Amino acid sequence: MTRRGRTLQYWYSLMTAFLLLAGFHHLSQAHEIRPAIIDLKIGEKGHIRLTQQVNLETLLAGIGSEHQDTDQSKQAADYNRLRLLPPAQLEELFTIFQPRLLAGSQLLSDGRKIALEVVAVGIPEVGDSDLARTSTIELQALLLAGSNDLSWRWDAAFGSNVLRVDNNTGDELYTAYLQPGQISAPIPLSSKLTQSGTVLFLDYLGIGFAHILPKGSDHILFVIGLFLLNARFSALLWQVSSFTLAHTLTLALGIYGIVQIPATIVEPLIAASIVYVCVENLYCDHLTRWRPVVVFVFGLLHGLGFAGVLKEIGLAPEHFITGLVAFNIGVELGQLSVIAGCFVLVGLWFSNRVWYRHFITLPASLVIALIGSYWFIERIGLD
Repeated sequence: MTRRGRTLQYWYSLMTAFLLLAGFHHLSQAHEIRPAIIDLKIGEKGHIRLTQQVNLETLLAGIGSEHQDTDQSKQAADYNRLRLLPPAQLEELFTIFQPRLLAGSQLLSDGRKIALEVVAVGIPEVGDSDLARTSTIELQALLLAGSNDLSWRWDAAFGSNVLRVDNNTGDELYTAYLQPGQISAPIPLSSKLTQSGTVLFLDYLGIGFAHILPKGSDHILFVIGLFLLNARFSALLWQVSSFTLAHTLTLALGIYGIVQIPATIVEPLIAASIVYVCVENLYCDHLTRWRPVVVFVFGLLHGLGFAGVLKEIGLAPEHFITGLVAFNIGVELGQLSVIAGCFVLVGLWFSNRVWYRHFITLPASLVIALIGSYWFIERIGLD
């Protein structure tokens, strides 16, 4: 390639990076829409306590799980305004919304609706605006006389939810991941409901896959960065194997509470891992001996990020193994889908071309490195 050609190539790369960064600035304000956590505790004399851990701003803005993140909704501007309100102002808006929440929160006893009453609302102070704020809504109800079972349904407009049910002695009676508008199985009050391991496995398999595709933009860019260095299967296998082994290890350690690092540390380091991999792509045209080791270290960080997701969802202790394995397989399937997409779109057609590195690896790595740098600065609060 001539000097003039290389100059034009790098100017093109910089222009592309600038345009993508402008778009990602808008994307960075978005929040992934995650399921609400619904804890239902059956107490003595038929008293029921129902705790909803929710992103209250999405409920007030009318943003449901038909979107992957808040920025995809027409109500994104309303959401961004609400998440900056102090607790007192947000609670005033919730008071207006409360009848809608009660109408969409359906607790049924033998098919008959039980009246729910809001008794407390906990809204945190405005903190890191890059993290979704989780509010707590406490409701109570009284079982109908002669009740044999309970079931739960949350309005489809409110999104998906994880339901966890226990009794006054702390025994878990039921746990499930419910899709928007899905009603739970009837939960017998006289005994524990035996759940299908297959259903639970498929639930967490889907959660793991969705955390990569389409929700895991940082994980997607990291995997693409691995692909860009060398599209040969052998080179990619070493990197992906190291990454998989590492994040499987810390996912297990993190979910069991053996290793706990705050998200305020993990998330910036995940962004830094994207930058490192893509900067190395700019300076190396082959798989170095240390690359799989570095990828392994970064995989440990990504695994802690995955563990944070499972903890937020509230995986019940007795389902740790099933949920952990299923979630991890889902993550792997998501990552393999990203790699397969890269092969179909680029690798199969252009990887053997003499210009592949100059026109694909270098520009794409530069763009992703700049995006990762932006995320790093944003996540450590310097933007």
